[in-house]
Amino acid sequence: MGIKDSNNMGAAMAGAAHDTLIHHFQDTKRSPSYYDAIFTGDLGILGKDILIDLAKEDNISLKENYNDCGAIIFDNEKQDTHSGGSGAGCVASVFSGYIFNELKNKNFKKVLLIATGALTNSTTAQQGESIPGIAHAVSIEV
Repeated sequence: MGIKDSNNMGAAMAGAAHDTLIHHFQDTKRSPSYYDAIFTGDLGILGKDILIDLAKEDNISLKENYNDCGAIIFDNEKQDTHSGGSGAGCVASVFSGYIFNELKNKNFKKVLLIATGALTNSTTAQQGESIPGIAHAVSIEV
């Protein structure tokens, strides 16, 4: 994505989430409607919006069943988190709590979970290099 700002990790990782999402749908011949819910983690509010826009450019609508674990783990209005949560803890917490319970209670039967990350360190930022993102998809069906 060419993002160099280490304070904007959602934007840095959104491209990787998009790439993984698009290739998943191409490989499986599925669409977002196949899933009861699609989650990324952890793009936060800004990265979530970027992913929605990138998917829209590929004629894929994520409006109905998509959310980001970093965006939902906190109440942005009450807690003033700005972009939401970040780090591997958000996707793990939301999956092992909320998503797992929804699967167990059969409210969700098909979930696509896309864990995101940034391959960065302090030297990368100091040298002004862009931050590479990475994303892995797991399809969970009960």
